[in-house]
Amino acid sequence: MAREKPEAAAEAEATPELSYREQLEFLNPIAQPLASRKLTRKLLKCIRKATKHKQIRRGVKEVQKFINKGEKGITVLAGDTLPIDVYCHIPIMCEDRSLPYAYVPSKTDLGTAAGSKRPTCVIMIKPHEEYQETYDECLEEVSALPLPL
Repeated sequence: MAREKPEAAAEAEATPELSYREQLEFLNPIAQPLASRKLTRKLLKCIRKATKHKQIRRGVKEVQKFINKGEKGITVLAGDTLPIDVYCHIPIMCEDRSLPYAYVPSKTDLGTAAGSKRPTCVIMIKPHEEYQETYDECLEEVSALPLPL
């Protein structure tokens, strides 16, 4: 039994990550506006930096609570979350409060960027002076994305 664990871990590491294009096949119909490959990388980088300074909100319940409280930040949603009903109200809440939001293709990548082993379907990045330049770049690009009709 003890011998199987290292082998399973080696197999998990050996399985290749899906590319951006391959991840697009698993998107939900509501995943708009979708971040480009370049913007997705920037957002995940910003999430990693925010995690180091404990400036993120993770999960539907926590993000929803802080949006209702009026907290500002960029909301990043995973485009491959099923069922859609779990988080389909978050973009509406963001639009009502003029908060920028964008979808990235993979909840696994989102969870990994947040320093978690578990996939995460929604994260809010709060501004902080340590990574303000990266945050501002992401904010500008996410705000420029066209909102769905």
